[in-house]
Amino acid sequence: MKLIPLFIILPLGAAFLLSLSGKRKGAFCDIFSNAITLLLFIISLITLYNTNTQILPLIYKVGGWAPPIGIPLVVDSLTAFMLLIVNFISFMINLYSVNYMEKFTAKSKFYTLFLLMVGGMNGVVISGDIFNLFVFFELASIASYALVAFGSRAEEMEASFKYMAMSAMGSLFILLGIVFLYSNASTLNMAHLSEVISNQGINKTVIFSSILFILGFGIKSAIVPFHAWLADAHPAAPAPISAMLSGILIKSLGIYSLCRIFYNVLGVTTSFLSLLMFLGAVSIIVGGLLALGQSDLKRMLAYSSISQVGYIILGLGIGTPMAILGALFHLFNHSIFKSLLFLNSGAVEYATGTRDLEKLGGLREKMPITANTSLIASMGISGIPPFNGFFSKLLIIFACIKSGYIGYGIWAIIGSVLTISYFMKFQKSAFFGPAPKELESTREVPFLMQTSMVILSIVCIFSGVIILPKFGNYFTEPAKNVLAQGKDYKDMILKVTNEK
Repeated sequence: MKLIPLFIILPLGAAFLLSLSGKRKGAFCDIFSNAITLLLFIISLITLYNTNTQILPLIYKVGGWAPPIGIPLVVDSLTAFMLLIVNFISFMINLYSVNYMEKFTAKSKFYTLFLLMVGGMNGVVISGDIFNLFVFFELASIASYALVAFGSRAEEMEASFKYMAMSAMGSLFILLGIVFLYSNASTLNMAHLSEVISNQGINKTVIFSSILFILGFGIKSAIVPFHAWLADAHPAAPAPISAMLSGILIKSLGIYSLCRIFYNVLGVTTSFLSLLMFLGAVSIIVGGLLALGQSDLKRMLAYSSISQVGYIILGLGIGTPMAILGALFHLFNHSIFKSLLFLNSGAVEYATGTRDLEKLGGLREKMPITANTSLIASMGISGIPPFNGFFSKLLIIFACIKSGYIGYGIWAIIGSVLTISYFMKFQKSAFFGPAPKELESTREVPFLMQTSMVILSIVCIFSGVIILPKFGNYFTEPAKNVLAQGKDYKDMILKVTNEK
């Protein structure tokens, strides 16, 4: 239990120390930042083990004050699942950044903002208080605005401003939703809030707050039609930040919060689930069609993120145990292969100076590590067996059919065909065919960039096994059970709180 606050203290404390380092040269910032993210990953593994060997969640009372007055940090199986994703991907991206960020001047400032973002995401995941969830939400968001504009070019500044404006609107919706809920329940603790709503029933205030949350978290998750900011922010940001935005930020800030608040606090209704299914299906198709027409590699991957998030939302909308399991497994898979693809795009741009697919070609022989890892990630995201994306998409499609939503299952299959189409285009344009004369001297990226890509590609190949009972019982299955139990979540939290 004493490890729980370290998920916030370590990255925020490290960010503060790095901010004091100024323009310190050498390996200090690289080593220190990577050591912190590695330590967070190790602690997340320990937390996952501890959580799944306990019957009840772990609760840390900040300052010793008991809820609802005090602020609780809560770790259950869903929290531990998300913490592992956030901190593993953060470590891989931090390792990649050692070489990639050499072309930027203020490297210590990059690591400072990066660790602030990691601390904010961890805070969102472990917060048991809805207002503090919002505070950490904003901490991670503000750091991400600065990181999108890190190169200080006109394109980056414009994308950052657009991202900030859209995100601020989403934050306003969320804050208003919290205000109305507090006026109705007089508590901000999520377990107590759930108890009050259960006793009072769903009234107009709760319904209005739910609409505000759908708007706010929809913007944060880049669900269609709230996706406009994402296609500009991803291409403009440095590749490691694009990987963070797509791989984990829109999931920890958007999808996780949406799941936690609706499934475990407010409660899901038929209307809400129907809306999620519709938005998920629309996102799958619209994102896929927009990605198909792109020649800018990072913009193609950005639109692809919208499509893949649609699968997660569709699974959550169906709401059956199988669908929830498929959604959470696809959330994990998307974190892996989409982070890897953005790192691949960064490697291509690092080596060639361009991300325009029409100006690339023949890189397979010149950049074999990047070519092979991107092929693995492309097959994973396209749902080609036996890679990880195949199993999560199959679960969601089977859940559609089993629940009688055959039309949604067909849309999911069409979306997968679209995914295969634009990733075939990516592979053909970038790695096959003759290399342009300008790229004849191209060579593979530095070692640490290769290391991150290879590790993530290995996870793409073998992570399909975690859906099997022997492995899933320790990872995906407990996380699924937290959402499937719905508002019974509050009973376990209140039981632990009252016992202590």
